[in-house]
Amino acid sequence: MRHPLQARRPSGRWALLSLLAATWWLAAPPAAAQDTAAPKAAAPQADDAPPATHTAALQADAPLAVAPLADSPPAAGGAPPTDGAAGAGAPAGGADGAGGAGGAASDAGQRSAARRDRPGATSSRAAPSKKRRGDINPCMTPDPGWGVYDPWSRAPSIGQMIMPHRGGVTKRGGFDVIIHFHGHEALRKEFVKTAEGAVLVGIDLGIGSGAYSSAFSAPYVFENLLDSIERAVAKKTGKKKAYIRKLGLSSWSAGYGAIEQILRQPAGKRVDALVLLDSLHAGYADEQQHKLKVAQIEPFIAFARRAAAGEAFMFMSHSSILPPGYASTAETANFIVQQLRGKPRGSSRADVLGLDMILRFDRGDFHVRGYTGDDKPDHCAHIGLMADVVRIHLNPRWKSPRGRR
Repeated sequence: MRHPLQARRPSGRWALLSLLAATWWLAAPPAAAQDTAAPKAAAPQADDAPPATHTAALQADAPLAVAPLADSPPAAGGAPPTDGAAGAGAPAGGADGAGGAGGAASDAGQRSAARRDRPGATSSRAAPSKKRRGDINPCMTPDPGWGVYDPWSRAPSIGQMIMPHRGGVTKRGGFDVIIHFHGHEALRKEFVKTAEGAVLVGIDLGIGSGAYSSAFSAPYVFENLLDSIERAVAKKTGKKKAYIRKLGLSSWSAGYGAIEQILRQPAGKRVDALVLLDSLHAGYADEQQHKLKVAQIEPFIAFARRAAAGEAFMFMSHSSILPPGYASTAETANFIVQQLRGKPRGSSRADVLGLDMILRFDRGDFHVRGYTGDDKPDHCAHIGLMADVVRIHLNPRWKSPRGRR
């Protein structure tokens, strides 16, 4: 019998409602800030959690193409977990070319102090939106169309997927896939700009990381999802033995809750690439001293080590939002860099959708990009980094079979 979660496919109306509701996500701390979200095995607590401000240094080697900004929240139920400002505060980062590959804070001197707001959300205080480069709202960017891809299909057991109209599969049936959590429609608009044939699966489960963590707590849920993706590709391409060749996971905002669970499971060993767009928080073991509950982010630390060694790929971006009661995306990114005995370096570069990079770190295939910004548009803008992450990192790494119209 199919588990209820497997049949859960958000409608367009639900996606819109969840986006609007996401502005209230910060009304309660993320699952990572709660004891119940801690992993079964108690990990040692961090003793030197970095300050919640611009701690993660980002590195950028190629300028990012600034994607046009939009005027409304992301279309796919992926509104930032904020109180009116999606991403108010959490620094966004890009990969070495993807949001980091060309995105550096052009105005390092104007590092605004992040507000004490919940991650990915703006403060409850009413504040006028600042003028952004390009006069585009990152929360509703223009739609570039579908490129070589067909529209969303409801084929997966959870969420939706897009595939190339033709191609995208090897002669033996191998194909690559990225599964994205939270804000699937907004992410799709960036993905199609540079993806060459990889399948994209988008999943939106509501507000807060707890919804994602709970949905994927049972290993069979993710395993069934992978099976359903392979069946869908087999049906569309006629390749009866279609199989996933390369697997990537990405998330924006609260979506990291699903990835944390997946990385702890047997199927998580299949993951080759991880992309966190202003999307990793943790609870505090000691809030006054900013000591993180390390056990909650252990899977990400382990993956970062693999990426630094060249065994996998990982990209993290963070904003400068300072949430109350739990660690910001800047803190978690900086903590992971510290575990690698690394130190981010300052950067000053203008990036996509008005983002200003101030920090960067690169080791092997592990990349961190830190940005200024403490409001909803700044949080949304991190989604714009995905186009370059795909172009600069994933396309060369995976060499996905090309898709075509």
